[in-house]
Amino acid sequence: HEPPTASPIRRHTSSSTSAAMRVLLPLCATLSSTAAFTASEIRTNRDVVTSRSLATKSDEASVSIERRDFFGITAAAAASTFLIPTQAANAAGAPSAEDLQRIRTGYNGITYLLENFEKETTVCRENGGECKRDAEPVRRYMGLRSTTDPLFQIEKVFAKVKNMDLDIDKLETFFEATEEWNTAVNMSNSMAFISQFGEYNPGGGKDEVLKYLNEAKKQVELAEGALSKIMDCLDMKP
Repeated sequence: HEPPTASPIRRHTSSSTSAAMRVLLPLCATLSSTAAFTASEIRTNRDVVTSRSLATKSDEASVSIERRDFFGITAAAAASTFLIPTQAANAAGAPSAEDLQRIRTGYNGITYLLENFEKETTVCRENGGECKRDAEPVRRYMGLRSTTDPLFQIEKVFAKVKNMDLDIDKLETFFEATEEWNTAVNMSNSMAFISQFGEYNPGGGKDEVLKYLNEAKKQVELAEGALSKIMDCLDMKP
């Protein structure tokens, strides 16, 4: 007998089924992978959203704290703005006897400088050496060289005078005199400084040194007049 053979219809059906499986299996794998990726993405996005939500709440809390800190610091600064000047004014008080003595000593020093100007501003080498003019004493007598000079930052003493019981007319004259003093001090300092280096500047020499030294002297004279007015307002004698 001949072995039985599959009918053409059955062979065709089997071939069609195999072909379909070959197409469907990769497709199912793809769909399964896509579904898994989508689920994972959903979970990830959910976590991101949750994380962002927490971060936003944290930021809001931080902003709230920062705002409280800001208003607290601002209030403290505003309070100190009103308190510090008052405390400083109370601490300053009126000029002490020592402060007033500094004015008197400084005035007498300036008077001495003007009366002995050439001597005080002339420096000679030892053993009969060459002599030259030097403006350094001008700055020293005006309180511009050392913290131990009587007139060093004397304007701080002048600022205390507002706490004294002075006649209103004298007070106005006093402040005008302090402005004159400040101008004369600044100008004398500048002229003396230029004089000290006048010999070394281009086109300079001994004549330039003497020229600016004399200009410095004029400012010292103005400073002496202003300090004299200040002392009169304070009922001080030299």
